[in-house]
Amino acid sequence: MYLYLKALHIIFIVTWFAGLFYFPRLFIYNTEANNKPEPEKSILQKQFGIMMKRLWYGITWPSAVLTLVFGLWVLFKSPWVEILFQPAGRWMLVKLIFVFFLYLYHFSLQKIYNQQAKGIFNYSSQQLRIWNEVATIFLVAIVMLVVVRQNISALWGVVGLLLFIIVLMSVVRIYKMLRR
Repeated sequence: MYLYLKALHIIFIVTWFAGLFYFPRLFIYNTEANNKPEPEKSILQKQFGIMMKRLWYGITWPSAVLTLVFGLWVLFKSPWVEILFQPAGRWMLVKLIFVFFLYLYHFSLQKIYNQQAKGIFNYSSQQLRIWNEVATIFLVAIVMLVVVRQNISALWGVVGLLLFIIVLMSVVRIYKMLRR
């Protein structure tokens, strides 16, 4: 039973991240469509609105909820809950902290979605491109923590994550320069 629960947890993580990766891209396209002349602007924004609503409420939100349900179920079916605050379980505690912040990121996307649905565009496409990479940072941090937890120190993990963030933000800047 435990392995089936774990498999379902992983499946919903994958579908949740699919939504987290694509949803901000739709914000970018919708923001850029806002600068187009009519009727192109209205046509594009109507289509992006439909796409965002279906992705967000049809895939991303259900996957986030099911990730949480199966994740907690796996956690309480395993010995990790008992050793969470002991040295052997600290990696899981750190992972759960990353997951908590990932859910905050999810809620921030909900806020941006609500704004854009009302025709409010508070962020430039460049700002949204940077925000789009936050899910990637969480994915890398969480997967590396889970997979190589015994082979890496906390210091090297933080250094590696910071270097990854620097490289990722550099790529976003280079892309901006190439677009001009």
